[in-house]
Amino acid sequence: MLAAACGNHEPTIINGASPEIFERTTAQARRDLPDADRLDFDTALKNPPGRRYGQTDAEIALLARETYNGMTASEVIDDGR
Repeated sequence: MLAAACGNHEPTIINGASPEIFERTTAQARRDLPDADRLDFDTALKNPPGRRYGQTDAEIALLARETYNGMTASEVIDDGR
């Protein structure tokens, strides 16, 4: 019974409600990924769709929070491709 409980981990859903919650849930979601996919995830977080040249780091962070809210790490990677 213990093995069954440990084997079926649901992917973490990213929550963009606040910067702190976003940071915590993206870190958890990143740990859901195989090591080989983590760089793609990190890149996608820094380059959300709709990002424009000249935006500040704060504007990009807000865009990422709004864009990736409710997604899993795998969905973030797919969206960044």
